[in-house]
Amino acid sequence: MKAVVTMGSGGMEQLVYKDVPIPELQANEVLVRVLAAGVNNTEINTRLGWYSAKVSESTNNMADNVDQQALADGGWNAATPFPLIQGTDCCGEVLKTAENHDQHLVGKRVLIRPCIRVNGFDSLDNIWMASDFDGAFAQYVKVRATEVFPIDSTWQNDELASIPCAYGTAENMLHRAQVIQGERVLIMGASGGVGSAAVQLAKRRGAHIIAVASLKNHAQLKKMGADSVFDREANLVKELGESSIDVVIDNVAGDKFGRALQILKRGGRLVTSGAIAGPIVSLDLRQLYLKDIGLIGTTAWDEPVFPNLIRYIENNEIKPLVARTYALENIVEAQTEFLKKQHFGKFVLLPS
Repeated sequence: MKAVVTMGSGGMEQLVYKDVPIPELQANEVLVRVLAAGVNNTEINTRLGWYSAKVSESTNNMADNVDQQALADGGWNAATPFPLIQGTDCCGEVLKTAENHDQHLVGKRVLIRPCIRVNGFDSLDNIWMASDFDGAFAQYVKVRATEVFPIDSTWQNDELASIPCAYGTAENMLHRAQVIQGERVLIMGASGGVGSAAVQLAKRRGAHIIAVASLKNHAQLKKMGADSVFDREANLVKELGESSIDVVIDNVAGDKFGRALQILKRGGRLVTSGAIAGPIVSLDLRQLYLKDIGLIGTTAWDEPVFPNLIRYIENNEIKPLVARTYALENIVEAQTEFLKKQHFGKFVLLPS
């Protein structure tokens, strides 16, 4: 089969489109023909080694100044098993199973849950497709049968492939923060993949949405359901007032991260699962403890998250946001455009 293999840490030269063997199934696994695979920040971060404790800069800065030295702790669970087929988002069709009792899955169009709770949902231990084992930037991928979810939808393959990572991350954040109807939710980086997903998913819960994004994306965010939108450089404490927000959804971080504590009400929640503007932040701990604020980190997806997304799609309660599709072999072009951050919605790769 054809696949994009990431040979090691570094720049775009590490992405090699080549022939590799079709995966051989082990017990409890299924083989999926990849119909479409979304592009995410996490694939770029993993290739760059951005998750290493040695890194303190933003993804974009690191991509512009790639250090060719491999970072041993640069993956989600320390060392990344290079060479690796990346690709966290997958819409596909189940071709065969390792065991007869999974035969009901054969021929079904499915979405793959990329976050696997390896020791069950009572433990936060997790591994990720495309970070810990081979993913969907290929014609075929294998995965545990428990992680494929048949879906009955009129959406196109590329639209379905835009959902898993971004929407799963956003739904997990909202689930952990226990966002409910009527709450005021501030979403930082609202035009990004996770941010735009959070706008739709929080609106679905009946929250009042305040979005932060560059000016060119304001109209689209309002169309998606944001009640108000502010520019990234706005003084949010002045615009919104102190202690005015119930929940902050922040995957941006960087030097403005600490200001969210001023905006949050007593007992408010700040939930994060990323740091695209930089992972090292400054905050006033007095704001955190004197206001009884909950600071919530999220990576491992909780059990209801992915079934929720399947239901939302099948009931047309959310809408896909696909900016552009590329042939799988054109991944370098796709990731180059992705890093420019000039798009709204997801880039999706289509295998030949």
